[in-house]
Amino acid sequence: MSLQQLRTALLALALISLAGCSSLGIKPWERDVLARQEMALDAYPIDTAFDEHIYFSKEAASGGRGFGGGGCGCN
Repeated sequence: MSLQQLRTALLALALISLAGCSSLGIKPWERDVLARQEMALDAYPIDTAFDEHIYFSKEAASGGRGFGGGGCGCN
């Protein structure tokens, strides 16, 4: 393979890989699907607040829902 063919092949590969990212984003007609309650980070805020209150009352700790372990420091 000559240098010119290699350069052409690399340019074509770069253009193809960049073209794959050209369709990223949300179309206006797709926004209704992403705006559903189930798609939110906190889909049910009242239930989450209730669970947080129970966790705070039992463990004497607040926040940190993403990890295991208790509020007493024993994991």
